[in-house]
Amino acid sequence: MNYDLAIIGAGPGGTDAAEHAATHGLKVVIFEKNKLGGVCLNEGCIPTKTLLHSVHLLNEAQEGRKYGLSIPEAELELSKVMARKNKILKKLSAGIRMSLQNSGVDIVTEEAKLSGKAGENFLIQAGETTYEAKNVILATGSKAFIPPIPGLNETAYWTAKEALEIEELPKSLVVLGGGVIGMEFVSFFSSLGVEVTVIEMLPKILGPMDEEVSTELQRAFEKRGVKFHLETKVTAVRPDVVVAESNGTVQEIPYEKLLVSVGRRAVTDGLGLETLGVKLERGAITVDRYMQTSVPGIYAIGDVNGVSMLAHTAAHEGVVAVDHILGGREEMSYHAIPGIVYSNPEIASVGRTEQELQQGGAAYQVHRVPMTLSGRFVIENEQANGICKILTDKSGVILGVHLLGNGSSEILVPAVMAVQCALKLSDLAKVVFPHPTVCEVLRLAALH
Repeated sequence: MNYDLAIIGAGPGGTDAAEHAATHGLKVVIFEKNKLGGVCLNEGCIPTKTLLHSVHLLNEAQEGRKYGLSIPEAELELSKVMARKNKILKKLSAGIRMSLQNSGVDIVTEEAKLSGKAGENFLIQAGETTYEAKNVILATGSKAFIPPIPGLNETAYWTAKEALEIEELPKSLVVLGGGVIGMEFVSFFSSLGVEVTVIEMLPKILGPMDEEVSTELQRAFEKRGVKFHLETKVTAVRPDVVVAESNGTVQEIPYEKLLVSVGRRAVTDGLGLETLGVKLERGAITVDRYMQTSVPGIYAIGDVNGVSMLAHTAAHEGVVAVDHILGGREEMSYHAIPGIVYSNPEIASVGRTEQELQQGGAAYQVHRVPMTLSGRFVIENEQANGICKILTDKSGVILGVHLLGNGSSEILVPAVMAVQCALKLSDLAKVVFPHPTVCEVLRLAALH
């Protein structure tokens, strides 16, 4: 039971780190008390996108006349959509297990915690067995944050987990929180005719995202009948009613179902951090630029360090941590982390926003074109609009790219590379993009 590396948590960060380490000759064990794939696979990224894809296909069928089609019998069968989601989760989970095993990683399906040191090795207790490892990566993820709203604990409510397991659609839904997770559920339920209301404390939805694209998404939802209460605080929750206050005015908002989506918090309870003095800050584990905690040899990646709660961030942080264990000096960089809202329409973003640049007093230039300059976009999105916006400094270095329109998530990659490599607008303009594609709109924006 002696290993070079022990990883606690088998989400995207933990599994990628395990395979990377094993591929480079380390003896690795990974612990997971729940299901392989973590929150992302089992109650986050994958199941939500599965449901959203089914709804997107339904919407296309219902709007078939725009494309010269007539599909009057199109309808969504929720039980079959949920069954397909579960089938996909089982398939991907089995793939993760096989990939780990093929890489030579030992898998332990027990809850694990740190329990001290034995010489230079760390001790990990899992079930009745004690394991030793030279290095440890903590990748325990996060859980939904439940705010201390009076009456909430005495009221039935959903988090994302419960919303992904429904057996029937409610007539009305109130969503507490206008972040990414909330907006994806707003897209899902509103597309199916559910009366949706969003309550958000901030003056805009999707707080850190570019204001122009988030405002346009809100308008698209409002056209679908979604109601938004911004700069509004929930003061109490009662069965069937949310009590909210805005600008001194109190109102009661009725609901059949309530979805609480106000953020997530790092999972650190029961990890045994106190046995080794691993430091926390605001409930998350503090790390340096190599993902190492306050205790040399122990690393923390993904949501548990609270820096960037995204699956792809966790995956790269895991590679950085393993490289450091192997003697490398690659530092984790967060300046080109892509962010996506898989709503209808989609939002995709990377780099700095206009608001960040304005707050920092930086001079910048905006290069904006409509997505309808792309013939492929027009073909596939009848009567729809979109935005492609590139932000540069005065010398033309690309600082940020923000997209609104279906397909945005798939065409963001060149923009991520441009921001990561500090390319200039002129560099992007020289790239020969295939035609007709939606991604060529990036080149068109670079030419404007």
